[in-house]
Order: sequence, then structure tokens, then C-alpha cells
Amino acid sequence: MNITKETLIGELVATDYRAASVFKQNGIDFCCNGNRTLEEACSNKNIATEQVINSLLEVTSQKADTGVDFNTWPLDLLADYIEKKHHRYVEAKIPEIIPYLDKIVQVHGGHHPELLEVQQLFRESAGELSAHMKKEELILFPLIRKMIKNANAGNNAEIIMGSVTSPIQRMMEEHETEGDRFRKISELTNNYTTPADGCNTYRVTLALLKEFEDDLHLHIHLENNILFPKAIAMESN
Repeated sequence: MNITKETLIGELVATDYRAASVFKQNGIDFCCNGNRTLEEACSNKNIATEQVINSLLEVTSQKADTGVDFNTWPLDLLADYIEKKHHRYVEAKIPEIIPYLDKIVQVHGGHHPELLEVQQLFRESAGELSAHMKKEELILFPLIRKMIKNANAGNNAEIIMGSVTSPIQRMMEEHETEGDRFRKISELTNNYTTPADGCNTYRVTLALLKEFEDDLHLHIHLENNILFPKAIAMESN
């Protein structure tokens, strides 16, 4: 794989998701801010670009695993997968995490006041993510599916239905908000590290939050770096 300072990090992860592990290790946001070059992303983190490139080459040169290559999927199939896999995950995990958070705030909030902010941030995320996903399910994803259907039938999707660019831009702005929220949650919890006086419930809660953030990163990556740009490109052709 040819990786240079000018390589866009989102395109790199879209081509080979193993690259995401290198970006995570270096605290580089590849999902919400995937349209930056490697040089720009590394400069913002005060990291040597060549060092990151070497790590990326090492990871991506290894024998390919059996991971799914989402970059080759038809867009309607990818939209279906995101909805059924990631949207359902969010819907299932929110009511599981909130009671855990409430409990550790009640028990540990006195000694760890940062938990109150974590609780507030997650509740905000829960409400806005739920509304965000409904907009995708009821508006954007059906629009993409219809666009593909019309294109396959030889019709001009833009004339028939209107552009996908505007709703995609709104979804990407909302992704940025969620990315900011979880960066703050990660900072407040010292990257989901249980303190010395934390109980098992505390540990479980932080593990659930980290899992939620990891899933959100993949979720947003699939949309921002694969589904959305390909839908816009398809419309432009």
C-alpha cells in the first residue's frame, strides 16, 4: 500500500481498517475528521509523520485477515448493515448504560465529581444519537436506496429526488458533535481507567462506555469515509 504524507486518513482506513488501530494509539480521529492528510493530523498531535507512516506500513503489510471489506459493498447493502448492526447496538446499549452510570454517580460522585459531567454528556448523546439515527433511517438512507434504484434503472436520481449532499452534510456535522462528546468522556475518565477506589460496577460502566465509543467510531467511519462520499460521487456522475 502506498502511504504518503498527503494520504487522507479517512480514505486509508476505508481501504484497510487495520490502519484504525494506529490512529487510535496516537489519538488521531479518523472517523469525524477523516478528510485530513496524514501530515496535518500528525502535526495537530505533535507526532512525527514518518513514525506514524512506518507504523501504518507495518500494520497494513501483514497478511490480510478475514475482516470484512466494507469498501467493496453496494451502498444500499452498507446502509442496511449500518442500520441493523450499529443503530440497533446503540438502541440496545443506551438503556443498559444509563442505570450503571446513575449508580456510580450516586455511590462515587462525591469523590469523583467528573462522573456527573460524564453522566450528563452521555445522556445528551443518547438523546441526540437516537434522533440522529431516525433521520438517517427515515430520510437519508431511503434517499440513498432510491437513488441507487433509479440509477440502476437509468434515471437521473438528482432530477427525480433532489440532492443527497445537504442531508449528508447535516449528518456529518452531528457526527462531529458526538465525536467531541466522547473525546470529552474519554478525557474525564482518563481513557476509561477505573480509579483505585472504584468498585466492580464502576469498572463495568467504564468498559461499557469504551465499547460504546469504539462501536461509534466504526459506525461513523462507515458513513463519513465510505457511504457518504460514495453516495455524493454516484450522484455527481
